[in-house]
Amino acid sequence: MPRATALPIIRPDLVKYYLAHRAAQGMNNDHKVRWGARALLAAVPDLTAFDRLPLERQLAFHHESHRFVSWLAVTGHLQPGADYLVARRPRLGIVLARTNPELHLRFMETARLLGFREPLAMAQFNLLAHLVALAGKPADQLRQADWDEGRRLLLEAARRIPNRGVKALSTSLFNLEATLFHCGLTDDLPRRRSPNRGDVRARQWSTVPATMAATMHRYVEQISGTLRSSTVKNAELTLREFALLITAEDPTVSCVAELQRRHVERYKGWLLERPAARGGPLHRHTVRDRLGTLRTFLRRLDEWDADDRPARQLVFDSDMPIADEPLPRFLDDAAAAKLLAAARQDPDPFARLAIEILARTGMRRSEMLGLTIDAVVQIGSAYWLRVPVGKMHTDRYVPLHPQLKALLDDWLQHRPEGLRSDLLFTDHGSPVNASRIEAAVRNAADRAGLGRVTPHQLRHTLATQAINRGMSLEAIAALLGHRSLSMTRVYARIADRAVADEYFAVTEKVEALYDAPRQLPADAEGSEMAKLRREMHRRMLGNGYCARPVEMDCHFESICESCTFFVTTIEFRPTLERQRDDAAAKGQVAREQIFNGLLNRLDGQAS
Repeated sequence: MPRATALPIIRPDLVKYYLAHRAAQGMNNDHKVRWGARALLAAVPDLTAFDRLPLERQLAFHHESHRFVSWLAVTGHLQPGADYLVARRPRLGIVLARTNPELHLRFMETARLLGFREPLAMAQFNLLAHLVALAGKPADQLRQADWDEGRRLLLEAARRIPNRGVKALSTSLFNLEATLFHCGLTDDLPRRRSPNRGDVRARQWSTVPATMAATMHRYVEQISGTLRSSTVKNAELTLREFALLITAEDPTVSCVAELQRRHVERYKGWLLERPAARGGPLHRHTVRDRLGTLRTFLRRLDEWDADDRPARQLVFDSDMPIADEPLPRFLDDAAAAKLLAAARQDPDPFARLAIEILARTGMRRSEMLGLTIDAVVQIGSAYWLRVPVGKMHTDRYVPLHPQLKALLDDWLQHRPEGLRSDLLFTDHGSPVNASRIEAAVRNAADRAGLGRVTPHQLRHTLATQAINRGMSLEAIAALLGHRSLSMTRVYARIADRAVADEYFAVTEKVEALYDAPRQLPADAEGSEMAKLRREMHRRMLGNGYCARPVEMDCHFESICESCTFFVTTIEFRPTLERQRDDAAAKGQVAREQIFNGLLNRLDGQAS
């Protein structure tokens, strides 16, 4: 190793400050430390040029030179690139903790409050130091745009450099965002992000004729102010793939006004031919959605009197595949009881609470994740749960079961205090991911031996249980947050009591026919015996007998008591009186008159 005295003295002030920092921390400053700092400054006199060196050259410096780079990066004297930070993985967090102990103490206390263990918290602080180095500014001066840009640079570098764990880095950055938010260094709650494919979309749009692309972009911009982001995203995707198909197969089309019916027919055929992401053809609902989006786009151009629009409408109702209308999948009472019993054995308190909430309130998964800490309110002597604005753009109150109220109270009691978020359900300070609810339901269903169960099935299960027990459609609609009764009537199709009653009435008659004892052969029964059988045959009923000859069919569809062949005796009087009183209490006048007639007939026979 060359001696330190063999190197020129360059930027001695930085070396002096670096050695003073190490001395203040009780670290030795032997000749290797001094040589490493001077070697770096000799090779890179202009520190702004460090990032322009090839990555192999940056990584080739001596270990002590890399330590000097770490100190320069944290103190703002050198701004390393994301590739160097990802490839080298310097421990900048240790340097930042020594230069800014107040920030380190504040950060670690917040991380512990959120439930992160010490090693994970320190790993987050190291990432924080990386973002500080990338931005070249102190942590308290960084804005949300700086954090987002640093995150983007680190992830892009991890994708370029092999074996650097993009997924693990993304998870660590997500956890870091939660700590930064609750630490007061950012103002945005952490959120899961999909990979940014904006460059891919821009490249595809660049191949579409300029006039057509401008018309479609203008439409997407207009609907973005009134529709949900997912709807806008779907509209952009549909228009982009339609425009790309037409551009590839008919380059003569330069604008929307030149579109013809054959282009729509070709797009429809392409949708039916193209495979889905998971294999197989696209679902007919997806095809219907794509064609509906295209039809809406063309109709809006007509309504807005746009210059670039077709002369006539090109998409018709007959183009839409017939949509299936399946009944909601629900759990029967026995399966629902097994699921709840299995959920109550789960060691995860969130899993137990999530399944109880979904099963007892019928909330959607997204509505549950949007609950706030003040969601439980008392109205009169009862407790209610305020469901936030969700899919139907409305909020509502649902009654709260006492057992569920106790579970919510226990959850709030163990919730960390001092969180900046008012969300009821957080995981280490971040909003709970929807996949955690799905996993809770799936695990409980596996333990109960029920096969595949989804969170939304619990909503269908509650609605079916309610309508089976006589709850009105209006009340069920209010409970589930439906905007119209047509959404609720689907459950009436599941539990149609009129169909069930008529079916079982017919089934009883059919079973009586099948279960009737075999008759003796005609030659084995004398004429007098046959006459006696025809005249005296009586079928036992709950409160009397039926004297209808077996050869005659019964044409009555109401109760047997209104049949002329119905026979009763004085022994059934108490039963008839109870039935008469029940009919009177229910306001069933016709039924009450029938039983009064039977009782009067018995009184006449007794006299």
